[in-house]
Parts: sequence; C-alpha cells; structure tokens
Amino acid sequence: MTRWIEPQSLDVPPGLRQAVGGHPLVAEMLVRRGIVSPQAARAFLDPAAYTPAPPTDLPHLERAVERLQHAVQAAERILIWGDFDADGQTATALLLENLRSLGAQVTYHVPGRDEGHGVHPERLRALVADGAQLILTCDTGVTAHAAVEQARRLGAEVIITDHHVPDDTLPPAVAVIDPHLLPAGEHPLRTLTGVGVAYQLARALDPQTAERSLDLVALGTVADVGTLSGDNRYLVQRGLEALRHTERLGLRAIYQAADLRPEGLTEEHIGFVLGPRFNALGRLADARHGVELLTTGDATRAHTLATEVEGLNARRQWLTRQVTEAALARIEREPALLRDHEALVLAQRDWPSGIVGIVASRLAERFGKPTVLISAPDGQLARGSGRSVPGVDLIAALSRCAPLLQSYGGHAGAAGFAIEAERIPELRVALSRAVAQVAETIPEITLTIDAYVELPDLDLELVSELSRLAPFGPGNPPPTLAVRDLRLLSETTIGRTGEHRRITVEDAQERTQTVFWWQGAGLPLPQGRFDLALSARASDFRGVTSVQLEWLDAREQEPLPVPIRAAPAITIRDYRGLSNPRAVLNELLAEGGVQIWAEAEAADQLPACNRLDLEPGTRLAIWTLPPGPRELQAALERVQPREVIFFANDPGADDLPAFVKRLAGMVKHALRAKGGRLPLEAAAAATAQRVTTVKAGLEWLAAQGQVQIADREPDCWHLTMASGPPDPQAARLARARLKAILVETAAYRHYTRQAPAEALLPAHGLR
Repeated sequence: MTRWIEPQSLDVPPGLRQAVGGHPLVAEMLVRRGIVSPQAARAFLDPAAYTPAPPTDLPHLERAVERLQHAVQAAERILIWGDFDADGQTATALLLENLRSLGAQVTYHVPGRDEGHGVHPERLRALVADGAQLILTCDTGVTAHAAVEQARRLGAEVIITDHHVPDDTLPPAVAVIDPHLLPAGEHPLRTLTGVGVAYQLARALDPQTAERSLDLVALGTVADVGTLSGDNRYLVQRGLEALRHTERLGLRAIYQAADLRPEGLTEEHIGFVLGPRFNALGRLADARHGVELLTTGDATRAHTLATEVEGLNARRQWLTRQVTEAALARIEREPALLRDHEALVLAQRDWPSGIVGIVASRLAERFGKPTVLISAPDGQLARGSGRSVPGVDLIAALSRCAPLLQSYGGHAGAAGFAIEAERIPELRVALSRAVAQVAETIPEITLTIDAYVELPDLDLELVSELSRLAPFGPGNPPPTLAVRDLRLLSETTIGRTGEHRRITVEDAQERTQTVFWWQGAGLPLPQGRFDLALSARASDFRGVTSVQLEWLDAREQEPLPVPIRAAPAITIRDYRGLSNPRAVLNELLAEGGVQIWAEAEAADQLPACNRLDLEPGTRLAIWTLPPGPRELQAALERVQPREVIFFANDPGADDLPAFVKRLAGMVKHALRAKGGRLPLEAAAAATAQRVTTVKAGLEWLAAQGQVQIADREPDCWHLTMASGPPDPQAARLARARLKAILVETAAYRHYTRQAPAEALLPAHGLR
C-alpha cells in the first residue's frame, strides 16, 4: 500500500513569488524542489539565466582536445566508435559533424545488436588494419581494457568518452572522459549521458559549432532517460527549442512521417515518439542509418531513411505486442512460473532479441518482480534481457549465476546475458535464489503530493503554468496533484489488449473528469468515496489541445460500496469474407440507423460516407478496409458507435498505378477549380489512403515534373503547374518511397481482414 506524504505548509519568500509570477503553485513547487531564491528560480526556469559548468571540469578532457587537434592538423584518420541505442547514435552523429567542421578525416562504426554493446577487439583489429589511427569512442569504452590494449599493440591510440561506471582501473587510453571520474558530490556534469559527454568534448574543440548540435543532445539525453538536473536540464531545455526549429533534414523527415508538429514538441514526444524510432533501428536493423539520418544533407535520402524508420517502428510495436501476448499466455498456462519464483524467467526460440528487453520492463512493472526474457533460437546461444524492481540489484543477482552464463553485463536496474539454451531451467532456479539473497528490505512505497486541487482547476491554464517547470523526468518529476472526495462514475478497459482503463470520476458537486489509468486493467478499484492522486499534461491528439489526466494512486475514504456503471460495451458483428455482402448490407439499410463508411470507388457505388463525413451515431458499418490504425481510431472517435459492423472489403486502392491515377485526377481538379489548393485529409479520404501516402504521391508527381508544390501547410498543400524539368533520380527515390508506403498500407489491410474483430477496436486518446 502506498503512503501519501501530505504537502506541508510552505514559506514562499515574497521575492521568489514576485520573480516567478503566474500561478502560485509554480513558486510553491520550486520551493518543494529546494529552490528558494529568485536567482536560482530564474536559472531553473530560463536557460538563458543558467551558467553551465565548463567542460574542462571533466578529467582528461584537455588531454583529449590536444590529441584531437593534433590528429586534425596531421590529417590522421579518426574513427568514431559508437553504440546502437539512441544515445549512441546521437553521440556518434554529434562527434562526426563537429570533427568534420574542423576538417578532420573521420569515419564511424556503430556495432549491430548481434555484436552487442562495447568495443570488440576483433572488429577493432579490422578497422585499424583498414587505416584507423585514432579511435574515439562515445557512449561506450570505459571498461574496454582488452580492446584498448589491442589498439595500442597495433599502433593506434584511443580516446574514450562514456558515461557508464568504470572499473577500479581505467583502460590504457590517451584520455578517459567520464562524469563518474568527477569528485564525489553533486557536480552539475555528474549525470551527463553519452551524447552529453560528447557535446562537452565538442564544446571544448569549437563552442560555436557545438551549439548547432544541441538538438542531438536533447534527443539522446531524454531517450536515454537521463537525469534532468544540473547541466542536463539546461542542455535539454535549449535542445528542445533547437528541435522545434531544427534544420536537420532527417529530423524534419521523421516529424513528417510521424505526424509530429515540431512547434509543440516536448520531452514526452522524445520519450514516446522520437526515441523509440531511433532505438528501433538499433533493435531491428542497422543503427548506422540513424547516424546517417541525423547528418545527411540530402532531402531525398532523409525521406527514404525516415520511411525505413517508420516501418521499423511499426514492426517494433507489432513485435512487442506479439511477445507480450505470448509471455502473458505462458504465465496463464503455467502460473507457477510467477507464483513460485522470486524472479520471472521466460524463454522462447522465436522471440527477437531486440524486443525482449522492452517486454521484460513491462512485465516487471506489471508483476512487481525482476523479469528476464530470453530469445533462444535453435542452434545458437540464447540471449536474455532483464529488468529489475526497486530493492533488487539485478546485476548482483546475475553475478551469483555467473557459472551458468557465457557472458553478462549491465547495472542494477537492467542487464543482459548470453546462455546455452539447455541451461535456462537451471538459471530460473538459480536466479530466483540469487534475487532472494541480494534483495534489500523493500522500502515503504510513498507518494509525495505537491498540492490539492478541485476538478475544475484541472484546465489548460493550470497545465500551461505547471509546464514552466518542465522538462520533466528523472530528477525533476512532474507535479503530483490530488483531488479529495471523489467517487467512480464509470470505467472501461481500453488498449489493444485491454491493458489500460478510462475512468470517469465525480466530485461532491457532481462535476466530472475523465482519467486514464495506464496498465491499470485488472487492478482493484476503490470502493466508496476516495481521494485521487494524478498528474496533468496537455495532449495534442489529432491537433486538438486538451488536458489529459493520469491516475497515479487512490486512497479510500469510506468502505461503503458505490455502484460503478460500466461504459457501454461495443457490440461487434463480423461479416468479413461473405460471398454476398451487399445483400446483408441492404438488410441493414432497411433496418435504418446505420452509417456506412466506404472510400475510393466503393463510396461512389453505395449510400455511404467517407471518414470526414461521419457523424455521431449508434451503428457504424465499415465497408472498406481502413488504411491504418489511426484512421480507424479517428472514425470510431467521430461516431462513438454502440455497434460496429465489419465487412472490410478491399477498396483496391493500394495498386501504385491506380492510386496515382486517382490522385492525379484530384490534382488536375485542384489546379483547375480550387486555385491549386488540395486539402490533404480530403485527398486521403477520396483515395482511401493515409495522409502520408498522399504526400508521398504528390512528391512523386512533383519529381516527375507534372506539378509543383508551392506551399506545404500542415493540412493543405498548394500546387501550381510545373515550371521545371523532371528530376529522374528524385523521381526514382520518391517512387520507391511511395511504393513502400502502399505496401505497408496493404499489409495493414491484410491484417484487418484476418485479425480477430475485437482486436481491431483501438483505444481512444492513448499516447
């Protein structure tokens, strides 16, 4: 049970309140964070008022600068050795572009997931043999003793930049730059991530050039869950502003592919949108493409790579769902795996090694136990990834199982290892015993309440004021608010697997609010009246800004049960695959009260409407297969039906010539009758496609010289007659991108045709 720590009365200095201004809660929360002077408050809220620590505070940094300057002057060949996660990719890109600006001869290597983290002696041998004279690591290397020794024997030198914990002795490198080598204490550089350390080196080499890389620093720091205090907070504040106005072609292409509006970008968009996409490259493909995406000056190449990233991220999401569902099914079949062991250990031969860590994290949070998932393909070493819970040092537990393992590494909260598949049952027993031995006394779970508010207070104005304290994350958690004396009015499970809850609460004055409880399905709800702890943020779902409340904890006030109205269930009627679906549709039309959603040619043949013409109603018949989950979700949100009737006929819209022919007709009409104005959503509805597909189609037509794109507003593109010759290379790449998007859409329609109908109803308002 969680114990709430009540907000204590505060003495807010008048000077602080006056300096901060705005809502009184902002000044109060600063005091709760130990910030009591106007000067400290200004430095916290405004990066322009903060004085960052000099990079030379980092041990060995000046030595590294001197060696790199010599390498540039002597035209030595420098090799950057990075890592495959988002922190490693951004650090590699940052060093690459900053050294290139100095005129260095520089290349880079990012190992694949099959190689694993770290600097590998055999691969390093080949790179030195290929001419590398100076090796510069980023986000790795602080424990790479064997690799550094080998480089020295081969005549190459090494500079290490890393942020992981070093061993008792350091590798014999020219310089080892790591914030853990700072004197013990709260130094503002102590919590730097890999890209943060790389930035400090670049800043010492050329401050002006390094400033242009702040967008990379914010991206890598937040994606690596860096602590947002000291210089990290300052760098992320400035980097977020740089991300909102980035000129980096790769990031702009990612924004477009992910339908992300850069002007409103926050740390949450990095954590939930950008970071997972770059990590997907490292998990499922080649992380070097991430470095290329972040550094390319070729717009066409940027769009091609962004399309690849989007596809990989969709695959990551799909694989994560598949592995999660398989793991939960295994636990349901064999409950003793969870019930009788201190650690949950699951293995399967076809689980992707790049996905098991994500799922292990979810299961550890869900079940409150250290969790290990293992990918065990036939004939190969099995590879596992584990996540821990508070009070259990996972790497210490794994060290007690070392005789069973081929290799292992990590830290208290997360670790990975390799093991022979036949020894997995032994590991399950040994790890359970080890967890029991290393587990500390689990501390009492507490929740600090920052302030009590009323339901009507939770509006956009309050959220906007509290966002002045952002960016939020480790070291600067979002404010925890609480509302007293509520009761449950209704609740429903949401999410693809019903793992979340959407709950309506009501206060004593009968005022209501909707709250989302992520991963809350199956957990007990409070009975009677209760107090609710929550966090509040602004959501820009589908371009509409609103307040989204997240359920954190509930504290019952009285035991009397209050009836909860279950949200109306959606009735599903599944007519997919009928030999004569039109006859059934005619019967539905005769019954009345049903809307038919159909697009492309089918919309011209039926009394139907497209996605933009749907209205609220009780019954929705889906005649044509939707092009993607977002379009299906938007249609359901628009209609809010009690009954969904699936026909799901193929609209025949994913054939490249047919799509382009239909789009070209719309372009001609826009030029002739609309002054060149083409609304993107309307074009997507008319072609039964996504907006992304329409944009790609227009870019192909423009590259072919058939039309010119004069202006690209978020919702409407303005076209003119082509005034220049076609660009064959751009046309070839644009055609390949369009074809890839159409293939992806066709794959989703195939899934929609065959998946269980219940699985097709997406959650509304989910992140």
